[in-house]
Amino acid sequence: MKTAFLFPGQGSQAVGMGREALDRSEVVRRTFEEADDALGAALSRIILEGPLETLTETENTQPALLTVSVAYARLLAAEGAPGPDVVAGHSLGEYSALVVAGALSFADAVRLTRLRGRAMQQAVPLGVGTMAAIMGIQDPGVLDEICAEAAGEEVVEPAGYNCPGQFVVAGHCGAVDRACEIATRRGAMMARRLTVSAPFHCSLLAPAGERLRAALAEVPLSEPRVPYVPNVDARLSRDRGGIAERLITQVSQPVLWEQGMRVMLASGVERFAEVGAGRTLIGLAKRIDRKLNCQAFEGADLAGWLRG
Repeated sequence: MKTAFLFPGQGSQAVGMGREALDRSEVVRRTFEEADDALGAALSRIILEGPLETLTETENTQPALLTVSVAYARLLAAEGAPGPDVVAGHSLGEYSALVVAGALSFADAVRLTRLRGRAMQQAVPLGVGTMAAIMGIQDPGVLDEICAEAAGEEVVEPAGYNCPGQFVVAGHCGAVDRACEIATRRGAMMARRLTVSAPFHCSLLAPAGERLRAALAEVPLSEPRVPYVPNVDARLSRDRGGIAERLITQVSQPVLWEQGMRVMLASGVERFAEVGAGRTLIGLAKRIDRKLNCQAFEGADLAGWLRG
């Protein structure tokens, strides 16, 4: 049975995530220690003890979620679960996917995600930009029209296509608020700001991509052992040469999550395992198709499910 591993992005974090797995597994403990060594700082203490305000600082959240996802993937392998046939990650989760696919070392990914978090936060001054979720608009073309009408002299753009009827927009605060008002008039069931510190995945974040470019030039990349589905083009890829450029443009381009899920389904994927903190991606999968065979690591014997 063809299986995809899905890796969550920012928003899935919680203080204490991974503790239960760490208490029972030396593999998980070593992964947490590797992350600390890579940063020269006690990231594991922030993950396990918080406080929440520190964990939710973007430069901590991103390597923390990466660490938990990779730890869970290693634990599944140690427990005899079969590996994935394809991998994909939502935004930050793409780094976890590349580590598990063997294209990027874990230590390099930890350092890159720390830099990515800092660069994304610093690209736009705090309070200048934001994001909003828009639910109930079905046509992506209508979303484009809403953004064009709302922008004025500012920026508001599609930032994510998560599942049918669930989009995210990002840009300047005023433009995002106008987009929410227009979306409501045009029939959206919900249109409201998200609790985020920056307008991720829109053109305002292009400077963050350029900071990543310099760092990625120093990082060795390998051909993935299994195909991965990048956020920026939603295509199955094993092209080592394109990885860096996709990661650079990813921070300022929308996340094509629904499109990527449909590509995996078309390729013959029959089950989806969410490997990381929370169950966000399983929820999105069920909104794409309620009959999808999917399971999350947390709250389930995922290794047993994969072996079954």
